[in-house]
Amino acid sequence: MKGTNLGEFEELVLLTVGILGQDAYGISIKDDIKKRTGRRPSIGALHSALTRLENKGHLESKMEGATEDRRGRRKRFYQLTAKGIQVIKQVYEQRTEMIRLIPNVITE
Repeated sequence: MKGTNLGEFEELVLLTVGILGQDAYGISIKDDIKKRTGRRPSIGALHSALTRLENKGHLESKMEGATEDRRGRRKRFYQLTAKGIQVIKQVYEQRTEMIRLIPNVITE
């Protein structure tokens, strides 16, 4: 996984952003991680991971217009970059290969 430098939580966040597509913003990401994994990440931990992933070039974000139901606050939406998609593929390939090497786990 040379060059990926992903922690387990960062990997979950990247995958979730990919799954959510255009609906990937803080609370939707947090809720989806909870739904799929049972984990309850704090919003602070999630925002730290999102910032790290953006700094690594795996995600990009943009602010969307304020809405009345958010009392005038704007949402920051995230999307995978080409680098983010590539790192997901690398992680998948490495994990798949390593799992195949474990005797009696997967038979083809």
